[in-house]
Amino acid sequence: MAHSSYRERLLALSDRLIQIQKPIQILDSIKWPRNFREQFFAGDSQFLPPADREFYQHQALSFDAVSVYAALKDLSRDITKNLGHNDSLGSILQDTVSQYMRVIDLLHSRGTPDFLIHSHALYGSARDHLLGDNKTLLELGERLCAIFSLPGAKHLNRAHPKEINAETAVLSLRQRLSSHFDDGALSVVLSDGIVSDASAGGDKIKINNNAWFSELDLKVLEVHEGWVHVGTTLNGRLQPWATWLSVGSPRITATQEGLAVLIETLTFSSFPDRARRISDRVIAIDLAEQGADFIEVYRYFLERDVSPHDSYTIAQRVFRGGMVEGGACFTKDLSYVRGFIELVNFIRSATLEGLPELLPMLFAGKVTLDDIPIIYEHYLDGLIAGPKYLPPMFRDLNGLYVWFGFASGIAQINIENVQAHFNQLFQNLPRTPDQASEDTEID
Repeated sequence: MAHSSYRERLLALSDRLIQIQKPIQILDSIKWPRNFREQFFAGDSQFLPPADREFYQHQALSFDAVSVYAALKDLSRDITKNLGHNDSLGSILQDTVSQYMRVIDLLHSRGTPDFLIHSHALYGSARDHLLGDNKTLLELGERLCAIFSLPGAKHLNRAHPKEINAETAVLSLRQRLSSHFDDGALSVVLSDGIVSDASAGGDKIKINNNAWFSELDLKVLEVHEGWVHVGTTLNGRLQPWATWLSVGSPRITATQEGLAVLIETLTFSSFPDRARRISDRVIAIDLAEQGADFIEVYRYFLERDVSPHDSYTIAQRVFRGGMVEGGACFTKDLSYVRGFIELVNFIRSATLEGLPELLPMLFAGKVTLDDIPIIYEHYLDGLIAGPKYLPPMFRDLNGLYVWFGFASGIAQINIENVQAHFNQLFQNLPRTPDQASEDTEID
């Protein structure tokens, strides 16, 4: 390999990573059986789900962790040997390898306090600060929860009942996505093995066969799971040399989820209850990080007008892999809020710097914000392929530039003073009734 060209060496190392990481499935390794939910409610929500260390010890990993870890270690050595210490793409590849090694450590520690240590290393903490800002994720999450819990927000959700069953949702999504992707590029299938109502993996979107959907839910799934998660996977697979961009270690999770939430927002697909669920997850993670157990987190949301079904789901997402009695949790769900805010700030900064041409590189594969300048440089020299599947606002950047140009200007305005002014106009208006509505989660 040492005598081959740089591109051939990069391709060989990339393809090795794709093969090594293939059996590593984080969510499958920490998922709970459906009967845990049934037992919890049958026990009047008084008993912790039996997801203890012994439970995880009996849930064998789907791969030989020792041999996979050794293969990753060998690959790490070979990346340095064949690409050097200072190669920019080699550094991204090296970081990705290191993340998968940490994932194996995470899965080894299921049901123990060490699980939180590894989760923090991979996904961060609710009390982390946002990039370039003094606010924490928790502070932002609390503010967003307040906004999306206002009576007006709840009123808006009433017009979108969940009347579409899973089978119809599959057919509808196939039709919706046929105009964005080539024939046969992806599949939409029913599944009974996922926590959320839907999820994307590789070129496949899975729909929970017990879930019901509204028209808005399907619009979210189209752009969130389809345009972003599947789109970046397929664009990564089309890379001629940097093929590892088709797979995602935890290092890319925040950018991926932030991009998905951003596309929901730019297409006016999202809705207040969905935005609140995303914000609620930050609160739930902080409660768990501070020592709350599963029942305490469940009751916290139940007391704030979240349905029993959704309160359980929020707590389950946070405690899967960790310790239901408190002391360790899974912090991945910070990625939605963190990713969205940091991505918006990235796009605003690129706009102010006059570099909007960087933005389509967000879809070149599974990348982080820090990767984008490197990806763009190698796009210019032909080593990185431009993304084939792009949402329309990233294909023609005029509207996006104007949108974020205005957003950057408006950010300078003191919203508290503006709100005080307009409150004079609003104070005598009738208010919408505070009507809570039950809803289920879309990942």
